[in-house]
Amino acid sequence: MDKFEWETIVANVPLVSVDLVIRHEGGVLLGLRENEPARGEWFVPGGTVFKNETLTDAVHRVADEELGVEVSIESRLGTFQHFYETSEVEGVDSKHYLATAFEVTLDNEHFTTDTQHSQLEVFEPPYEGLHPYVERYLDALD
Repeated sequence: MDKFEWETIVANVPLVSVDLVIRHEGGVLLGLRENEPARGEWFVPGGTVFKNETLTDAVHRVADEELGVEVSIESRLGTFQHFYETSEVEGVDSKHYLATAFEVTLDNEHFTTDTQHSQLEVFEPPYEGLHPYVERYLDALD
């Protein structure tokens, strides 16, 4: 997909995505985001679903691309709407996601960061001060 096609999509339609709520070492693994939306926030790894890709295939691809790991899907937490008043696309002042969140566990502990995250950290309960969309996911875990 070229840059113009992506910009047109972001400007006009919601993005279908998957988010990974990764249970790890008694907490949840979050990444410090380096790109919009939610730049500078601790957030779950996630990504857009490709055409003809199943949601579960997208979960496994995102885990590999963003963390370099394989994961096991424990449960599907539901589909959530995310509205952002920012975007990485010049001239587009918002972004809308329909994100399906999955509770997953790591199949190994040798994860790495990608260009979207400068750090990875395990957050333990009680969860406080996190992005509201992350808090919604954590509420859905119980």
